[in-house]
Amino acid sequence: MLRQRFVLDTTALTDLHARQKMGIEDMCDGMSRILELIASSRLQLGISCYVPFPSVYNELREFAQNNGCDQDAIAKIDTWLVKKAPDRYNVQIPSKVFHEYVSYMRERINKGMGIAEETIWDSSTDCLFITTKASDKKDIDADIERRVIGGYIGKFRNKYRSAMRYGILDSAPDIDVLILAKELDAAVVASDFGIQKWAEELGVRFVPASTFPMILQEYLEHASEANILPVEDSEV
Repeated sequence: MLRQRFVLDTTALTDLHARQKMGIEDMCDGMSRILELIASSRLQLGISCYVPFPSVYNELREFAQNNGCDQDAIAKIDTWLVKKAPDRYNVQIPSKVFHEYVSYMRERINKGMGIAEETIWDSSTDCLFITTKASDKKDIDADIERRVIGGYIGKFRNKYRSAMRYGILDSAPDIDVLILAKELDAAVVASDFGIQKWAEELGVRFVPASTFPMILQEYLEHASEANILPVEDSEV
């Protein structure tokens, strides 16, 4: 049996849809349950789950601490996730991928700028023509802010975030996850569409965070039925 390896993004342990499928509401309980499945999978089947060190590892610990998770959950992170720094110098990534990424980023930036210009133009036009019953300048400013500018700013923020962040690698941990998965020939586990898109570009297997716990459960159930012996695991 080939050893299964997974490289986890932070969302692999924090995905809301995964918790819903497991019938768990609390985020910390969800993290602990997934880590317990990882522990059983490692001990019984030799399945290894990695996190890039220190980027994703620190992100996970901070996320757990900031959300009030107890020390038991944090100890599970330290115990059952294999911490490894990605080899950023020797992992070979085709230059075509970076060329496409730069072009893709430029397209997204231009799209965001276009949305901003359109929003500013529309709000300015409406401000010029708006009719108010304000008695002085202070009242006019408040009226415009409430009725026009506030509404347009809200729309602008939603559109800009969608245009700029959807499908984009926008953090160092995202890149570390992909490099480490490429280095180990492992599957990436995440709920981030940007990671999914560029995993496909790099020829890296991708597992949605929402289905990851169920995949581990399937492995464990079928291993038990088949009486598969534990796989020797020398990783720490």
